[in-house]
Amino acid sequence: MSYIMDLRKVVGSRPLIMAGACVIVLNDKGHILLQKRTDSLDWGTIGGALELGESLEEAAARELYEEAGLIAKQYKFITLFSGKDMYYKYPHGDEIYNVMAVYEALQIGGTPVINDNEGLELAYFSLDNPIPNINPFTDLVLKKAGYIKE
Repeated sequence: MSYIMDLRKVVGSRPLIMAGACVIVLNDKGHILLQKRTDSLDWGTIGGALELGESLEEAAARELYEEAGLIAKQYKFITLFSGKDMYYKYPHGDEIYNVMAVYEALQIGGTPVINDNEGLELAYFSLDNPIPNINPFTDLVLKKAGYIKE
């Protein structure tokens, strides 16, 4: 069981500060890999919360493999987000304030495949066009990190 799930047993759905990593995966055309999320049924980035003792880069690598079956040889740090804009309320009611490190995965190996129960589908999207049914939090992160225009 994950650290966050253990905390939720104690605090319920009250807001938590959650540190985590988001991984940007671009193909050779510059399209971004997103997953259709099981919790909100919209398209979001690969990523998730830190586990105890894990570094942000280790979390990025773990999430990339768990959610997309991919392994990167290198991770380029893009930016760090925190504050009131990073508030998110999950469809089931849990509330968080994210502290999110954004990494771009480089020299990627493997073929995208769902390895866990957090995603329904994986697909690449052009960053030049609006992404249909994008998760609002993902939209915010991609805009603030400069991947899509505000």
